[in-house]
Amino acid sequence: MALLDSLLGPITYIIDKIIPDPKARDAAKLELIKRQGTQDMEMLQTRLSAIVAEAISHDPWTSRARPSFLYEMYVMILWALPMGLIAAFRPEAVTSIAQGMNAYLGGLPEPLYALFGTGYLGYTAARQWGKISGVDR
Repeated sequence: MALLDSLLGPITYIIDKIIPDPKARDAAKLELIKRQGTQDMEMLQTRLSAIVAEAISHDPWTSRARPSFLYEMYVMILWALPMGLIAAFRPEAVTSIAQGMNAYLGGLPEPLYALFGTGYLGYTAARQWGKISGVDR
């Protein structure tokens, strides 16, 4: 229950940021409080506790899995910088590289993209929970 109580603060903060209408915002917070003891919140608590357990694990392979994956994604995004330089001198090479990358990325299964989104959000939630609870500084 302590995990759930520590999650309500960040969730209500997010609600404050994304719902501009005060009445709708209050209704969303009230619904969150109503669901506090329901099966939905228990399921959310179970999922987040597993994510937190992985994040604070002393096993380096487990605790570094999500950050390593994020670093790989950052490298892929930053690859645009050298591609821009190559394009200045050999635009046809960049076109060929981009077509190859599009073909490769288009061939990846959709569940892999969903896994990335889940991992990214889960890692972010675990880090936030760790900072709130004082585990991560």
